[in-house]
Amino acid sequence: MSEIKITGQKRLVIVTGRAHPQLAIDVADELGADLVHTDARTFANGEIYARYDESVRGCDAFVIQSHTNPINEWLMEQLIMVDALKRASAKRITVVSPFYPYARQDKKGRGREPISARLVADLYKAAGADRIMSVDLHAAQIQGFFDGPVDHLFAMPVLLEHFQSILDPETLTVVSPDMGRVRVADIWSDKLGAPLAIIHKRRDPLVPNQVSVHEIIGPVDGRVCLIVDDLIDTGRTIVKAAEALKAHGATKVVVAATHAVFSPPAHDLLQSDFIDSVVVTDTLPIPQDKRWDRLTVLPIAPLLARAIHEVFDDGSVTSMFDGAA
Repeated sequence: MSEIKITGQKRLVIVTGRAHPQLAIDVADELGADLVHTDARTFANGEIYARYDESVRGCDAFVIQSHTNPINEWLMEQLIMVDALKRASAKRITVVSPFYPYARQDKKGRGREPISARLVADLYKAAGADRIMSVDLHAAQIQGFFDGPVDHLFAMPVLLEHFQSILDPETLTVVSPDMGRVRVADIWSDKLGAPLAIIHKRRDPLVPNQVSVHEIIGPVDGRVCLIVDDLIDTGRTIVKAAEALKAHGATKVVVAATHAVFSPPAHDLLQSDFIDSVVVTDTLPIPQDKRWDRLTVLPIAPLLARAIHEVFDDGSVTSMFDGAA
């Protein structure tokens, strides 16, 4: 019998679903790695199939998928890809979901409602995922839904670097669009050296994507207002907030968000005269027909690549943010 040699050499494997392949290409480029090609297909009846074109045995695999519309199809594809890796003897599987699916269903607001964010975590675990990596979770408690490590990344450093070069803190006010975003907006306020304002809004729980603004707390008159949020879906909330800020004397309204969901009619609403510019990251794909001249899209790939590098090298993801987020 020949002697068994132990090399101890780890192998990094990056694979991607079909929702946003350019993001995975950008991440691989940042890491100086190659994407392992996936033979992914959708059959005539809607069933999804995935097979890897090379061996993944013993590898440290990262499955990148952006959960854009149709979100259920892309979630299922990612689960099938994880299952394929598990059955092909991958050593460790990390689900990379920059925009965590169903994150807004993180608790029961009324009786007989699901907690779908927990269900998604259970599905990832059942499929064979060992770890989850995501950017700006809608609710921090989602980290506790998964029985394993969750790397919660923050896009704030990416967005802050952009705004620090173009906004004057002397005339700037950071605005939280609702009470749930106050903590994050407060960190933005500290980082930019600008005062904080809060918009008090109410939603009708029976009518989705509808909001009414009640009052604004904080200095906005004669100031540039920067609204910070984790995601923009239809854009109705943001436009209402911008309209209220302009009505209270704001000279300019700039919107910053991590996830550009941009469900219709967001493309049209966000071009409102009340909004001077919108800045987002590319955690979700934004096709050319959903872009306009006052929209800036910042790359998230360098952040994801750095986090993947830390996980692969058994380093510290927390140290990336220096305790700032």
